[in-house]
Amino acid sequence: MPTLTRWLIRTALLWLLLALVLGVGIVTPDRLGLPPALAGLRPTWVHFIVVGWITQLIFGVAYWMFPRHSVTHPRGLTALGWAGYTLLNVGLVLRVTGETLTLLGHPQSLAALSAPLQMVAGWTLAAMIWPRVKEK
Repeated sequence: MPTLTRWLIRTALLWLLLALVLGVGIVTPDRLGLPPALAGLRPTWVHFIVVGWITQLIFGVAYWMFPRHSVTHPRGLTALGWAGYTLLNVGLVLRVTGETLTLLGHPQSLAALSAPLQMVAGWTLAAMIWPRVKEK
């Protein structure tokens, strides 16, 4: 299994674990002694699941399993994959931090910065996989 695939899948699993913990905190804050304002992090929870878990898992498996690009570069430009991985996760961390700070009354600058990073990450990861989608 390629190194990038391992990183994508393991990081996806970490986001899933974080989503599960956050989900419990959102649904039952009173039982855990947490502030009810935690319910304001539902969009963050959805982002953990959709971008952190599902999207990263899909790209990790696609990078590993899709047909070879060429003999010399079987998986295409690995640098694109690492750039996409980094941008995606930095964007997720900024989103989480930004939405948490917004709940505390701070401006939304970090959350707003996260969206373009994640968009470019998606483009980068798609550009890495695109040439590998071909007929037999």
